[in-house]
Amino acid sequence: MITTVSFNISDKAKAEHAFTIRRIVFVEEQKVSREEEYDSFEDIATHFLALVDEIPGGTARWRVTDNGVKLERFAVLPAFRNRGVGAALVDAVLKDVLPLKKKVYLHSQVSAMNLYAKAGFEPEGELFYEANIPHYKMIFKGA
Repeated sequence: MITTVSFNISDKAKAEHAFTIRRIVFVEEQKVSREEEYDSFEDIATHFLALVDEIPGGTARWRVTDNGVKLERFAVLPAFRNRGVGAALVDAVLKDVLPLKKKVYLHSQVSAMNLYAKAGFEPEGELFYEANIPHYKMIFKGA
């Protein structure tokens, strides 16, 4: 069973799980530098942890920007991929941010665009690179 919980960075136990997942996925797997991965927005973001049978399997966060609400740092451990963890995280984050009545957007790795499209996001603009990984900006248009 997949459950999701939101937390802020002061919850040290949940933050440690989230940062471990992000380290494995982004720093180790995708070779993103630690400096790029861990940024100054950790304290202001709302973080999420996905639990699969009570085991941390994925994470995400969102924050308010000048352009709306930005969803970021979606990461699922290899052992939990293709089991609905990413979709559960997207759904949980959207339920949290949609009541804010702001534009909702994200920067999707090309490989994850289908996940976000199924949730109601559409690409906007040209292909660009973040941390040497191809991305598109995607805007939430509704499910």
